[in-house]
Amino acid sequence: MTGLRIAMLGTRGVPARYGGFETAIEEIGKRLAARGHEVTVYCRHSNGNPDEDPREYLGMKLVFLPALRKRTLETLSHTGLSVAHLVAGQLRRRSDAAIVFNAANAPFLPLIRAAGIPVATHVDGLEWKRAKWGPAGRKYYLRMEALAVRCSDLLIADAIGIQDYYREKFDADTVYLAYGAPIQPTGESAKLAGLGLDPQGYHLVVARFEPENHVHVIVDGYVRSAARTPLVVVGSAPYSDEYTRTVHALGDERVRFVGGVWDQELLDQLYANARIYWHGHSVGGTNPSLLRAIGSGTATNAYDVGFNREVLSTAGRYFNSPDDVAALAEEAESGEGLAERGELARAFARRYDWDTVADGYEQLCLDLAAKRNKRPARRAGSKNETADQRTARVVR
Repeated sequence: MTGLRIAMLGTRGVPARYGGFETAIEEIGKRLAARGHEVTVYCRHSNGNPDEDPREYLGMKLVFLPALRKRTLETLSHTGLSVAHLVAGQLRRRSDAAIVFNAANAPFLPLIRAAGIPVATHVDGLEWKRAKWGPAGRKYYLRMEALAVRCSDLLIADAIGIQDYYREKFDADTVYLAYGAPIQPTGESAKLAGLGLDPQGYHLVVARFEPENHVHVIVDGYVRSAARTPLVVVGSAPYSDEYTRTVHALGDERVRFVGGVWDQELLDQLYANARIYWHGHSVGGTNPSLLRAIGSGTATNAYDVGFNREVLSTAGRYFNSPDDVAALAEEAESGEGLAERGELARAFARRYDWDTVADGYEQLCLDLAAKRNKRPARRAGSKNETADQRTARVVR
């Protein structure tokens, strides 16, 4: 098979240091590159010297471009420059396929298609539900969902719940391509000492500080509990100073805010050795942080939405309020049943394999390059099919 030239754009790029999109690009892109495809990833300049930005990473070619450092314009400004670079490059070296991440970038899809580049849009979760967007922002995201449906050759959904949403709202088909869950080895814990932690001696939260990730609910609920095992909170967020102050104010001496952790080995050990992982994400589809936790074999309590139940199923415990969190935190103090829940979670994690995900993206890019499918020929599943039946079908 002749290698394809594939462009990935719309995110902060790689190395992955921010969220699910960046993790997906790193894991998928390096695998496609290893298979002989030429993968170009558009990245935002780091805060350091742009001259020090790498030009290649794990076999992927990197193009670094600037962005306006303002929440409402950062993504769009960078994607606009990326699309201009991509389209201009068509005169020299034609791209076979483009994958645009985030439906917010839909205004640029017509330009990509006009340049003769078939394009798939990874629509992400239900962005318009995020509290950080005001009425204008929510209206924008809703309009961009519709534009992505009209202007993409294919749509990508990372969760069955997202598939259902696009089918029911737009009568639009999507290609189901979830994320992978890294299966972490047990027993490694040496780096925990640097944070003064012991294996099984802490609860863990890893999240960007945004209201829809419910870090405030977890911290508030934990503080209301009689739990003595400390709660370690990893994460922060740009443009969220007020919410960050709110979350910090809810804590007490048992809550440790450690900020962002960019040492991947330390982060892996934090996941693998936690007594409980608390997952508060609610609008973003299948979440890599949740997959990393269950791949570590860690018992997990999650905010009660369909996306999280889709992943955790019977391995999880679920919460909606601080009182729910308090009860679950006290339940976890005994340690009873946590090991069994963790092993069941790890078994569920094996359904999410990065090599299989990369297979799906490779086939999608082949379909784009050949322009065989302007839209999938049939729906991925009927409305009468249960979530469990769809899950069994898409992961086998």
